[in-house]
Formats: sequence, structure tokens, C-alpha cells
Amino acid sequence: MTETSNPASYLAKRETYGKWLLAQRDRGDWVNDLANAARADRTFPKEGDPEAVRAHLRKQQADSYVFQAVDDAEADWQSLR
Repeated sequence: MTETSNPASYLAKRETYGKWLLAQRDRGDWVNDLANAARADRTFPKEGDPEAVRAHLRKQQADSYVFQAVDDAEADWQSLR
């Protein structure tokens, strides 16, 4: 079976949410702003899933609009599955 026909192997190689978010640039939306802030944060969970990012942002006492950006970014990231 080739890797492209094996969903488990595809998901195993899939980029983490944190890494995907860090790579978002020049989008012109608030996900772009979130990504800029994440790149500036040395403790950002780049290997994390969306919940790890939310937990990190709660510790940082982020505003509610930041969590809306996380939700939007997660929807985009999930659409790549």
C-alpha cells in the first residue's frame, strides 16, 4: 500500500497546528495577527494541537478576540485534512 492511500501514514506526517499557525503569513486577517504574536512568543507550543494553544493563551490571559482567531485558524487547519 502506498503512503498516499494510507490515511494513517498521512496523518502521522501532518504538520502540527502550532507549526502550521507559525507559518501563516500575509493572510490579511486576524489569523495573521495571531501568527505574528505566536512567532514573537518564545514559549508558544509549536508542537501543540489547538487545545494546547488555547491553554497557553489562557495562561497569557489573552483577550476573547484572540480565541476567535484560534477558532478560525483551527477551522482552516482542519480543512487541510
